[in-house]
Amino acid sequence: MFSGEAPDVVLLDLNLPDANGLDLLPLIKKSWTETEVVVLTGAATFEAAVEATKRGAYHFINKPFDASALLVTIDRAIENRQQKEENNSLRRAISTMNGSSAPVFQSPQMQAVVRTVERVAPADVTILITGESGTGKEVISDLIHNLSTRSKNKIVKVNCAALPRELIESELFGSVKGAFTGAFTGAHTDRDGLFRQAEGGTLFLDEISEMPIDTQSKLLRVLQDQKVRPVGGKTDYQTNCRIIAATNRKPEDAIKDGKLREDLFYRISAISVHLPPLRERRDDILPLANAFLKRFAAQANRTLRGFTLAAAERLTGFDWPGNIRQLQNEIQRAVLLCEGPDVDASDLSVSEIRMVPSEGHDTSFTLLEGVERNAIIQMLRETGGNKLETAKKLGIGRQTLYNKIKAYGIET
Repeated sequence: MFSGEAPDVVLLDLNLPDANGLDLLPLIKKSWTETEVVVLTGAATFEAAVEATKRGAYHFINKPFDASALLVTIDRAIENRQQKEENNSLRRAISTMNGSSAPVFQSPQMQAVVRTVERVAPADVTILITGESGTGKEVISDLIHNLSTRSKNKIVKVNCAALPRELIESELFGSVKGAFTGAFTGAHTDRDGLFRQAEGGTLFLDEISEMPIDTQSKLLRVLQDQKVRPVGGKTDYQTNCRIIAATNRKPEDAIKDGKLREDLFYRISAISVHLPPLRERRDDILPLANAFLKRFAAQANRTLRGFTLAAAERLTGFDWPGNIRQLQNEIQRAVLLCEGPDVDASDLSVSEIRMVPSEGHDTSFTLLEGVERNAIIQMLRETGGNKLETAKKLGIGRQTLYNKIKAYGIET
């Protein structure tokens, strides 16, 4: 029904002249599986919000809405899509070890991570996975689940940063009829939450430091008591699912910034697994690059043998602040621009590297990255370090700004 190149985001009104937006939503997701859908409506109900989320909507916005708030939501939706593509690409790029579920990594650091995972996965303990965006946290959560005693049951995943604040507790804990108030009218039926959906299996809470603090408090009680009370409910029910959490923030920084409760951190980090960035595990760069090359060459109907020595040296020598996503985009671009049988250094945009000095932090960036980094530093100075105002003036989302500040080593 929907043809052409898939857009990043679709704005969908529920009350269309000749159709129901809720009916169109699954058709959009079927045709454009990676497209994020933001639902708009002037007559919001809790049931509609839940149903829209269930059918694949990224967010649900009440009309009338503030234009700047809508732009922020769109920016976050695009970031969410990029993160999905990054995780899918990583799964496709990583082969398996002798037919087992353990990913093959060439670097000693990641081989050590896999050994740790193999030891702790069978023990039914809560695990916290940390690491920069794009290092493979969701892939590791899959590995933990597959090696655990719960592998016969499902793993339920939720991105805490993507859930609308108004619905996050209902999504996690469920709700009872008539419970919901606030931006939406009350619920008309009982609804199971993700804890109940993950019963007997694993619940993966990605970007847990983006969860509202008050919800973190309720989550802590659930983890301590092993009981869940639905929103608006008066009785608890036992829950039996393993929790794996992940964050791209340093836990100590998230706690200091008031983004993560310290008591919750101690509760979810019985075992901590840290995934180092690509620049700290350079032995993984070429295997991943070759996997991307093979896939993108096939998509472009091209036959490419591999990388020249100069290109390989350039790839392994670059710091990859964007990790897997940046490497993936770089290889895709090189496949399209390469004219010879092998990708050469001249086909790579990271071929021109220069040092961009900063206060207390020196690293290597491309010319474009250096310009972008300096622009962020200048705007931060102009706004007195106000990140929200900086993001608005630069025309990017707040989380995008945070990611770039971290990737470029900017001290704030």
